[in-house]
Parts: sequence; C-alpha cells; structure tokens
Amino acid sequence: MKDQRGFSLIELLVVVAVIGVIATLAVPALQKATRAAENGNTFATMRTMSSTQMSFMSQNGRFARLAELNSASSNALGTVSGLQLIRGKFVFEMPGTPTDTDLRGRYTITATRNVATEGVVYKYEIDQSGEIRQILP
Repeated sequence: MKDQRGFSLIELLVVVAVIGVIATLAVPALQKATRAAENGNTFATMRTMSSTQMSFMSQNGRFARLAELNSASSNALGTVSGLQLIRGKFVFEMPGTPTDTDLRGRYTITATRNVATEGVVYKYEIDQSGEIRQILP
C-alpha cells in the first residue's frame, strides 16, 4: 500500500463548509459593529458641533450655519454641499433655511444616515441645549 499525503476531497469540502458557516455568522456582526462605530463617531461630531456653536455664539451673537460651523472647525467636521454637511454616511442639516434672527436664540441640527441597501434609517438631532436625541429608528 502507498503512503498517501494530503487531504481528501471530503476533508476539503468540510473545511469550506465550516468557513462558510463562520462567515455567515460573522458578517452581520461585523456590519452591526461598523454601524455602531459610525453612530458613535456621529455622536462625537455632534458634541463637537455643540461646543463650537457655543463659541461661535459668544463671538458673533448668534449660532452658526453648517458652513460657518465647519469653517470655524477648520473644515474638520465634513464636506459642505449646499446647505448640507456630509461626513461618512451621515448627512447633517439644519431644518429650513435659518435666518440670522432665527439663529440668535436657537438652532437645530439633524444627522441622517440612509443607506438604501441596509433598509434602516438612523436620525439624530441636537439643539442649543446640547442634548442629542435619537429620532429614528
């Protein structure tokens, strides 16, 4: 009888099946962890926006619009596109088009993450109180 070396086809198929099961279990967990990290990053960004708003208010007598807020933060908050600020998968907006008069007393910033392939919309809101509220889901 010959001395055989290597793996049989059955052994290789079993290994591939086990790897497939592990991958099936691990991918959703990885996606969930990624979303949690992005949400945490968004919370940190919103806290930074709140403290920058307070500084802007003390210097200018009103709260800042998103473009002004980003400029005051050396463009570290994201990319301005029209009236929106985009950072990662989140889009930050101020409802409506606030006037200088509106911004003398209050502001509201919403952060929305709507990725069509995921089917879940995340939406957070912060205002002059500095409290971050989860609107969706």
